[in-house]
Amino acid sequence: MAASDMVYIGKSAKDEVLDPRLANRHGLITGATGTGKTVTLQVIAEGLSRLGVPVFCADVKGDLSGISQMGVPNPPLEARAQQIGLTDYKHEQFPIIFWDLFGEAGHPIRATVKSMGPLIVSRLLDVNDVQEGIINIVFRVAEDEKIPLVDLDDFRAMLNNVANRSDELAAKYGNVAKASVGAVQRQLLVLEQQGGGNFFGEPALDINDFMKLDSSGRGYINVLMADKLMQSPRLYAVFLFWLMTELFQKMPELGDPPKPKLCFFFDEAHLLFDQSPPPLMEKIEQVTRLIRSKGVGVYYVTQNPLDVPDTVSGQLGNRVQHALRAYSPKEQKAVRAAAQTFRPNPNIDTTRVIMELGVGEALVSMLEGKGTPEMVERTLIRPPSARVGAITEAERNAVLAASPLLGKYDQKAQGQKAADVLGGARGSAPVEATASRGGSWWGGGAPASAPGAPYGSQPAPGRTPYGGNRQSTAEVVEKAAVRAAVPFVFRILGQVFRSWLRG
Repeated sequence: MAASDMVYIGKSAKDEVLDPRLANRHGLITGATGTGKTVTLQVIAEGLSRLGVPVFCADVKGDLSGISQMGVPNPPLEARAQQIGLTDYKHEQFPIIFWDLFGEAGHPIRATVKSMGPLIVSRLLDVNDVQEGIINIVFRVAEDEKIPLVDLDDFRAMLNNVANRSDELAAKYGNVAKASVGAVQRQLLVLEQQGGGNFFGEPALDINDFMKLDSSGRGYINVLMADKLMQSPRLYAVFLFWLMTELFQKMPELGDPPKPKLCFFFDEAHLLFDQSPPPLMEKIEQVTRLIRSKGVGVYYVTQNPLDVPDTVSGQLGNRVQHALRAYSPKEQKAVRAAAQTFRPNPNIDTTRVIMELGVGEALVSMLEGKGTPEMVERTLIRPPSARVGAITEAERNAVLAASPLLGKYDQKAQGQKAADVLGGARGSAPVEATASRGGSWWGGGAPASAPGAPYGSQPAPGRTPYGGNRQSTAEVVEKAAVRAAVPFVFRILGQVFRSWLRG
């Protein structure tokens, strides 16, 4: 392939390029804070966009938004271009779509609770094994009974419904402990306080909107504004993994296309792997291994290559290693381990060079030929063509106003609710406050059925329409009258019996 058909990374003893035919073999960008990882990410994203490859990346510091603006004169960048012999260096801007989970700095991204599935929801809520079992039962019952699970209100209503029907459901689905249901509901409150409630709803994201080209054939760079989202690290990590899973499940098989359909950059990737339970780790490994055949390249960006487990790291063929600092024995061991991940170069002491690299330098090893990694080379990273750094609010608003998705996701849709199917919005009452009575202390809960009647039938006469065992006023009066009459009746019977004995 011609050099113009490659993504130019930088200059070593030769030109370091990323072959688009091998870009879906995944990659790893690592280095300490401030060593140039974000600029390297921008360089690769710009190069892929030029070749008509859409990109998705998370902007955790606000620095990547500058891709949307024309580059400005910058003496250090121009000096770097001259140093590496980049004669065709020019200022450019790239098509960009801003996304924001909270809908503040970009188009909102939404998903339904059902589409996330019990495994990802359990990780999002950080529950234990017993509570995860409850979540699996909730999903299964909702599927069997055709009850919608769209947002957190639906999920809460379904939790309460399953708890109130625990005896009925136990034989088919297993025991449902109301205390465990209450614990899950408390975790839902934590998630809502972190802003996770904004993520669930409709219209749900169409992943094809990530794969748009502009009128000149360049790929759109989808930037997730994640500076606020990073305040909730688990929500950030699970959300990005859900996006990867959606791509894996919904994209058709492509084999090895001449260029990827999409390249996905996962910044702060260590958050995905920290304390992840074994089932989730298996899912991450599976998605990373198989998504290549869907034409998607996944690039993990983190500080230390040891942040990525071996089962995943072994699948990352394209590697860029910026400087690491080693002030302690543990850090020195990490540097040696990082050096061992590269194909050795007899002319380079990789361990020593990792600690000597300056800002904008990196050790680079890309896949070549038939997919074999090249020998590691010390490389000067090329300068980006677009602006480096954050943009102003006015510039952001201009980009959003020109977005090809303007108006598609901006308003949240109001569809059928699980609470409506289950008998009203009050079906989402907390369970732990009502376990002794089966209903909510404020009257919540799903409608109660008459004794012996199937679930969902009309409440028995005299019962409250909100379900549970709460008594109506008529029942209270009736029972009080009975309690008052019983002693009187027994006194009369006693007098009759004593008179009979005397007679």
